[in-house]
Amino acid sequence: MPTAQDRYRDFCRTAPDVPVFAQPWYLDACAEGGAWDVALAEENGHVVAALPYFFKQKGPFRYATMPPFVKWLGPYLLPEFRGVLKKEHLLLEELIKQLPALAAFKQNFYPSTTNWLPFYWEKYRQTTYYTYRLNGLHNLAQIEAGINRNIRRNLHKAREQVQVVHSLGPERFYELNKMSFDRQGLPMPYSWAQFQRHDAALAANSARQFFFAVDAQGQVHSASYLIWDKQAAYYHLAGDDPALRDSGAGILLIWEAIRYASEVLELACFDFEGSMLPAVERIRVQFGAVQTPYFFVWKYNSRLFELLERVKP
Repeated sequence: MPTAQDRYRDFCRTAPDVPVFAQPWYLDACAEGGAWDVALAEENGHVVAALPYFFKQKGPFRYATMPPFVKWLGPYLLPEFRGVLKKEHLLLEELIKQLPALAAFKQNFYPSTTNWLPFYWEKYRQTTYYTYRLNGLHNLAQIEAGINRNIRRNLHKAREQVQVVHSLGPERFYELNKMSFDRQGLPMPYSWAQFQRHDAALAANSARQFFFAVDAQGQVHSASYLIWDKQAAYYHLAGDDPALRDSGAGILLIWEAIRYASEVLELACFDFEGSMLPAVERIRVQFGAVQTPYFFVWKYNSRLFELLERVKP
């Protein structure tokens, strides 16, 4: 008897636009410290909707949360079942019913998910967050025309000091990425082994590219990490050498990633993968990106687990 995971893997082989974050191979690589499973809804014996989720165990409590490197999850419906509210509601209600007993459920839904009403009916709650997107990448000249003057100055400055290469590899990227966390006094949220596993899965599925800004002395100023699916490219991770941040290389790498998404990948959308931080938001907007909402949907089924979460250090 095939498991729900087995059926989901088969489903993803033919479903036209399952986001990269919800692909089984991606979830396999990211399920550090927990495991993933999936709720499925059927019509005429065929899977037509899915809700993958990642869960962890804390003492007696099993709860669903977001795994490392996964920006969005949430319900996925085949295109022919979208847009008709009655049908959407029936499928979403079925997915909710298929979820196991969980102390809590917490997920960032895809920006494309605009209907969470059946979750509301089941006493889930929602907070709106924002990502930033550039649409219409096929017209790169128009995207470039929408960049503000400050960004243009930074691009000009960086081009005089560095060149962009792709060949330095995951170890060098991880070093630069860690420098950015160290500079802010923050712990690195994932180990080298976790990142290596994540990167290997993306490389095996031809879904990632590195960008490094290197000067004439061989110093790496900045690094960035682009991933993609059939719908969009995502500015996934980045890092800078704190001693070399004034070169503007980080801004140049954003533009080069946008250009790569347009010219090489021929995608229509570039997603900055969000940020609610004022300083980061300003940069996204200066590139001409459009503020795009997405839902954080959650529910506590255990009052005790909720209290424990509230008092944790």
